[in-house]
Amino acid sequence: MNVTLDFNDGKSLDESSESFNLVKMATPLFAGVRSSKCLLPLFSVSKNSRIQLSSNYNQLVSNRNRAAYRSWTLIENGVKSYSAKPSWYDGRNGRCLQPQTVRCYSETTEDKTTTTEDGAAAVAADDMPTEKEHNIITDQEKVTGRKEKLEFQAETRMLLDIVAKSLYSENEVFIRELISNASDALEKFRYMQMTRDDLPHGQPLEIHIAVDQEKSTFTIQDTGIGMTKRELVDNMGTIARSGSKAFVQQLKDKDSAEAADSNIIGQFGVGFYSAFMVGGTVEIFTRSQLPDSKAWHWKSDGSGSYELSEADDVQSGTKIVIHLKKDCWKFSIESDVKDIILKHSNFVGAPVFLNGKKINTTQALWSTEPKKVTEDQHVEFFQFLSKNTYDKPRYTLHYRADAPLSIRSLFYIPSRSPLPWEMSQQYDSGIALYSRKILIQPKAEKIIPKWLRFVVGVVDSEDIPLNLSREMLQNSALIRKLQTVITSRFVRYLQDNAKRDPAKYDQFFDEYGVFLREGIVSSQDQIEKEDIAKLLRYESSALPPGQKTNLMEYGDRMKAGERNIYYICAPSRELVEGSPYYEAFKNSDREVLFCYDDYDELALLQLREFDRKLLRSVESEMAGNQGQAENVDETTGSVEGALSESEGDAVITYLKDVLQSKLKDVTVTNRLGSHPAMINVPEMGAARHFMRTALKNRPEAEKVQLLQPTLEINKSHPIVHKLQSLQKDNPELARLLAEQLYDNAMIAAGLVDDPRPMLNRLHSFMEKALEKF
Repeated sequence: MNVTLDFNDGKSLDESSESFNLVKMATPLFAGVRSSKCLLPLFSVSKNSRIQLSSNYNQLVSNRNRAAYRSWTLIENGVKSYSAKPSWYDGRNGRCLQPQTVRCYSETTEDKTTTTEDGAAAVAADDMPTEKEHNIITDQEKVTGRKEKLEFQAETRMLLDIVAKSLYSENEVFIRELISNASDALEKFRYMQMTRDDLPHGQPLEIHIAVDQEKSTFTIQDTGIGMTKRELVDNMGTIARSGSKAFVQQLKDKDSAEAADSNIIGQFGVGFYSAFMVGGTVEIFTRSQLPDSKAWHWKSDGSGSYELSEADDVQSGTKIVIHLKKDCWKFSIESDVKDIILKHSNFVGAPVFLNGKKINTTQALWSTEPKKVTEDQHVEFFQFLSKNTYDKPRYTLHYRADAPLSIRSLFYIPSRSPLPWEMSQQYDSGIALYSRKILIQPKAEKIIPKWLRFVVGVVDSEDIPLNLSREMLQNSALIRKLQTVITSRFVRYLQDNAKRDPAKYDQFFDEYGVFLREGIVSSQDQIEKEDIAKLLRYESSALPPGQKTNLMEYGDRMKAGERNIYYICAPSRELVEGSPYYEAFKNSDREVLFCYDDYDELALLQLREFDRKLLRSVESEMAGNQGQAENVDETTGSVEGALSESEGDAVITYLKDVLQSKLKDVTVTNRLGSHPAMINVPEMGAARHFMRTALKNRPEAEKVQLLQPTLEINKSHPIVHKLQSLQKDNPELARLLAEQLYDNAMIAAGLVDDPRPMLNRLHSFMEKALEKF
């Protein structure tokens, strides 16, 4: 293996060089230009390959973490490839090296390469597939005429200082603000072209951005309406005067339909001044598209004054040149600027070019008519939003509305199961909030409720109230209304899909049902709770195992006069059907819903009622806490094989003596058949939840004291019979049996979180029981 790195200053670096590991240890990540796939090869090249970088040795060593070189060429044998953009991860230093371009090809002969002006190896154009570049930014502008120095007003200087230092949370948003201004200029020009005949037609409406690391500049230029001298003074010399907002107001005053359909973004008139967050000096070259307009040059350092003069060789539109501050050099790196544009302004209406390459290629599907969007487009857009190229949307909701609010939205539910950390309420929302296709919040917490955090999507609304920086929402009734509208529509969408394809929905519910239960628990509105409850699915005593039903279908099967929906909670159907509470209830010939999830009980407790029917747990019904519910029939009189009244009273007295403070009372029941006893606690479900949360780490005696359980015994059960006889024959064994009877009943009631403390007594009980064998 012989690897050599060549530099422009004539120096070379091979494996014997001391600093070779600076590059050898880095891992190149190739992101293809002609395809969206990402190639992640290890750092390895073919024998006798040479890597040529258009930089010099000292730059690589001293500035290896700042992408100091502009381009490089990889020359190696192999199949002819295509252009790619590399990002080298320096494992030793934990940072990325980001050269600008890479070209790969098979022919390694020297006559296939040429030398550029800066000494970089390049490939002949006819041998290399290249991306067509289109750039209108030049340095041909010239300042002519007398410079006129003007002062900002005193209050304007104060506001300018606030905008530059305090208004925005991140200085990167200046790119968003300038692109928005450029988009507005294009929109104004488009409208004026339709209403006037004396303006140029046919030229493309575009936004171009150029960055230069050597000069440390950021330049943005548009082909929009441009500005006259008066507009330049009014708009640039006065903060908080929005030319875009004034333009929309003019359309409204004319009763123009364009006012409603306008894509104008600007509202506050402060976006331009965000340039001073990163720029020491800001220049503007502009020429209005109006006939016979002169070109002008505007320049300021943001300290309180600006210069205004005529200029020559200025293209129509507006060009802004920002001379970056020393600590803002990253905004002259193409890869960093590209990431910021794709984050904030990827869906702006006009094409955006960065150093000649169009970068906003993803379509804003939410603004497209739903019928015109294909399934493949939805898959691609979902993968773009979720940053997961291996998943597809399970459900897609494309929702548009103009009343009561203007909403353009697109929601996806992933096909995969939720990941463990997504269950946490601290997990971020998957909804990005836009206003007129400009990103406001990448993780909008207030637009949808927390329980819908598994949804991935976009909401775009012109009606949302923004603060001055356009980064935060005003806390208003309008935001709450927006959340209500979106939540209601999404729940209704799931209901429709549950009817259309029950099997597919059942699979979704099995994986994402925990979020729906959380929605019922967290919602403060009963109507919303009941809407979400329509999405719940349960097995039922009236249906065969595996078949699920819902609360609406349960209501349809209820007999005339019944007002209660009954449910019982246990981990499985087997445990439900073996429960003493279900045994005592099933003879009443009423349907019972089987709830297997831990959160089902809490959700139904919070729901309380559904469609004017009360939700009642079977345990609460057994405890006699019925309110206006129906009484459960109970067999009266003597039962065959049961203890006599006196014998039963003796057992009750004995249990009270043995268990003492563990019980509130001991009673006799005739509702049990195969079970010797059961525990009753008022509001059993709430008690279980209270035990698992507030009382989780409390002593067992304190828990029992708060629960005040009642033990109901079955006088006809053999165990109770044996307990009665053991009181005299074997008191020690009788005591162990009484305690085990109580613990078994507590476990059946779900009121014991940790049964391990009873193991020693259980061993003693078995030992005593086996003494005769």
